[in-house]
Amino acid sequence: MRVIIAAAGTAGHINPGLAIANKIKKEEKNSEIIFIGTTRGLENDLVPRAGYKLKTIDAYGLSKELSIENFKKMYKTLKGFWEAKKIIKEFKPDIVIGTGGYICGATITAAHSLKIPTLLHESNAFPGKAVKMLASKANTILVSFEDAVPRIKNCKNVVFTGTPVKIKKQSYTQEEKNRIIYGVDLDINKPIVLIFGGSQGAKRINDTVIEIIKNKLNKNYQMVWATGPKQFDSIKGELENIGLNIDNIPNMKILPYIYNMEELMNVVDVIVARSGAMTITEISNLGKPSILVPLPNVSHNHQLYNAKALENIGAAKIILNDEINGEKLNKAIEEIVLDKDKMKKMGENASKISTTDAEDKIYNEIKKLVK
Repeated sequence: MRVIIAAAGTAGHINPGLAIANKIKKEEKNSEIIFIGTTRGLENDLVPRAGYKLKTIDAYGLSKELSIENFKKMYKTLKGFWEAKKIIKEFKPDIVIGTGGYICGATITAAHSLKIPTLLHESNAFPGKAVKMLASKANTILVSFEDAVPRIKNCKNVVFTGTPVKIKKQSYTQEEKNRIIYGVDLDINKPIVLIFGGSQGAKRINDTVIEIIKNKLNKNYQMVWATGPKQFDSIKGELENIGLNIDNIPNMKILPYIYNMEELMNVVDVIVARSGAMTITEISNLGKPSILVPLPNVSHNHQLYNAKALENIGAAKIILNDEINGEKLNKAIEEIVLDKDKMKKMGENASKISTTDAEDKIYNEIKKLVK
C-alpha cells in the first residue's frame, strides 16, 4: 500500500497520523508511507524521529478578516495546493489521509481533484474547520467521539473509531506498582494525583498547584506534577522565594517532564489535565477518574466538548480555566480521593467510552477504500 498522511502543527494532529502509519506498516510491511506537513510545526521533529519521510508545503489557517497578512496566507495556501498536487502525482498513493489541521485543506483537496481516495480523522468531539470544510471531498471521515457524528454534514460515510494512542492499560503486579511509585519518591499507601498540562505545561494549572503547595492543602493526598520544561526553573525559583526546596516538599514530586507517563498514568488514582482529544482517550482507556481544565480560546471551544464527553457520564469533573484556583482544585480532588466508592465508580464510567481497538477500526476503513 502506498499512503500519504497530512499531519501538521501539534502533537494532537501528528501522533494519530503516526499511529495510523505504524498500524499500516505492522499489517503490510512492504507499504510505503510519506507525510506532508509544513516547515513550522512539530512534524519536523516527530515524523523523522518515527522513521518516516516528511515533505513540506505552504499552508496556513485562514480567517475572515480582510488584511494584507491574510491575503498573503491565502496566496501561500493556494500555492500549497499545487505543491501537494505535485507530490501526490509523483508518489502515486493508493490513499491520502488527513489527521486534522490546516495542512489537510491543500492536501485533501489536491487528492480529491486527482480522484485519489481520501480519509480524514477527527480527534475532537467538536469537529474543526478543516474537517467540516473538507467533508464533501472526503470518502470517509473517522471520529473519536460518537457525539461528533451528527456534527459532520455532507460526508456520506462518518465512522466512530476512537483515537489511536500510545498509552495503554497495563496489568502491573503489586511489586511493579510499588517500583513505579517509589521511583517518584511517594508513599504506596496514600492516594496519588497526577497533574500535567500537555508536553509544554499549562501556566494556569501550574499557578493553581503552587497555591495548593503554599497553603499546604494536600495533606490527604500526594501529587506528581509535570510543570513543562520551560516553566520548571521559574517555578523552582518561586518556591525558593518562600523557603521551599522543589525536591523536598511533603506529598509532592515535581518534574519538568514525565518520561514514563504510561507507567504513572496506570498507577495513579486521579488525573488532573487539559482535555485534548488524546488525553481524553487515554483517560477513558485507562479507566481513571479525572478533573479536566479545558484550554480556552481554541477552535469551537473543542476541549470543553471533549471534557463533557467524560463529565456527562459521571467520569470527570470540569473546572473552567478562568475559575480554577487552589482551594477549588483541592476540594475537587478531596471529593474523589476521600470517597473510594466514588473514585471507583468514576473510573468504571470512564471505561464506558474506551476505544482500545481504534487502530484496527481505522485500518479496516482504509482497506475498504484501497481496492
